[in-house]
Amino acid sequence: MQVRGHLIKFDEDTLDTFLKTPMIIEEGETLCAYSRFALLRPDPQELAAKLCIPRRGFELNVDGLPLKILRKNLTTVAHTWSVLSFSNLMPTFHTSDITLDMAKWIYNIVLKIDMNVGYIISHQISLITQHDSSRLGFPTLITTLCKAKGGTSDSRT
Repeated sequence: MQVRGHLIKFDEDTLDTFLKTPMIIEEGETLCAYSRFALLRPDPQELAAKLCIPRRGFELNVDGLPLKILRKNLTTVAHTWSVLSFSNLMPTFHTSDITLDMAKWIYNIVLKIDMNVGYIISHQISLITQHDSSRLGFPTLITTLCKAKGGTSDSRT
């Protein structure tokens, strides 16, 4: 992306380098642990057992598939990570429910599974620019990347 004449990259490698979060790939693998986990389509009951208070879990859609977890049903640790994630890693306006994708994300954080943070942020920036021009995700990160490439900011705007 060109910002005031400077090429600013938001790809996963640039973000991983800038954030000092190298992607860790185990020997013989091509994806990080989180990506492998997400592709396996984990059992929603396993996710709910780790993230929810006892006897709570996913609400199901009409086909019986997992739809969402209400935030009030999350454990304290999972709730805390959901708040952090909604405000910093996967910006969204709708924060009362945890989707299956968000549940996988929080599950991996709680279990301390290696993730490619650069990819996740880059993907979120891409989704925001493609689908919703009324919001700006990661404004501080974007501003810092611009300044690192020699861009200047106009404090009046």
